[in-house]
Amino acid sequence: MKRKRVEPGPGQESVWDYPRPPRIEDTSKQIRVIFNNVCVAQSICAKRVLETSHPPVYYIPPQDVTHEYLRQTERTSFCEWKGQATYYTVAVDERFAENAAWCYRHPSPDFEAVKNHVAFYPSKMDACYVGDEMVS
Repeated sequence: MKRKRVEPGPGQESVWDYPRPPRIEDTSKQIRVIFNNVCVAQSICAKRVLETSHPPVYYIPPQDVTHEYLRQTERTSFCEWKGQATYYTVAVDERFAENAAWCYRHPSPDFEAVKNHVAFYPSKMDACYVGDEMVS
């Protein structure tokens, strides 16, 4: 079954229009990540990575992440473009979300801009905001 493309409306983007290999953009939008009623990350200097068929991923600079809430896990993954990712469990008080954040400690040369920046899975957090918009 062939699917017909749905054109994005005004102010919308289509993940099918994103490039391959991925593109990195600076963003000045405020990015906030909330878990267990605590803001674990907040930035106006994040990097937005756009990759074909994927929702935008926001990588938050290390200085804008509260690292006391991150616990490195044994999980890793490999991206053909960015390199090997290291994963973290987000833990606030007695509550935790396993493998809910990741970063590239030694990214490929084309992705040095996201080195040590942290990204979060919005579905594992209580709330993630891009500007005033909550994302899932």
